[in-house]
Amino acid sequence: MPENSTRIEIFDQSYQIRGEIDPEYVGKLAAYVDRKMREIAGVSKTVDSLKVAVMAALNITDELFQERENARRTDSIVYDKSLECSRLLDQVLKR
Repeated sequence: MPENSTRIEIFDQSYQIRGEIDPEYVGKLAAYVDRKMREIAGVSKTVDSLKVAVMAALNITDELFQERENARRTDSIVYDKSLECSRLLDQVLKR
């Protein structure tokens, strides 16, 4: 994939992103970060963009960790169910 250059805007700051990444995807990421920062700035009433960015990073990281935990729980349930199905299938085939 060729290297792309994409201009994005997050919290009224422009950034030039270069790399082998889809510009549309980068735009979606930037829009998400911008939205989170604006939500936090609106609630906290702080004008310090660094503090807003750190709080947004914590918020996004919390979302990530929660999704990972949900995926772990789902994987565990699927694993347990597949073992049960396998056990039942073994019982049926042994008859």
